[in-house]
Order: sequence, then C-alpha cells, then structure tokens
Amino acid sequence: MLRLASILHLFIGSTLAGVGVIAALVTGVNTGMGLFLVALAGFVIGFPVSWKVAQALYAR
Repeated sequence: MLRLASILHLFIGSTLAGVGVIAALVTGVNTGMGLFLVALAGFVIGFPVSWKVAQALYAR
C-alpha cells in the first residue's frame, strides 16, 4: 500500500500545492517565501490524503 500511496502522492500533492499557490496569488501573496510555504503546505497535506485514498482503494 505504501507504493500506491507514493504514486498517488505525486498527483495529489502537486494538485494541492498548485491549488494553494493559485489561492495565495488570488489573495495577494506575491512574495517568494510566501508562495513556497503555501506550496510546501499543500505538499505536506498531500501525504495523509494520499494515504486515505490508498486505504480506500485497497478496501474494495
């Protein structure tokens, strides 16, 4: 299941990071460090989300 979660994290983590960066740009955050932190937060939040999705896929 770790392999599936890792593969899913490639897509889920990058999607969450991209959504976070777009939301930050819309709200007016335009510093490099601010955008980096938002992207990092999306990347980190992607770990538990991808793990839950992998669990749901294995449960079927």
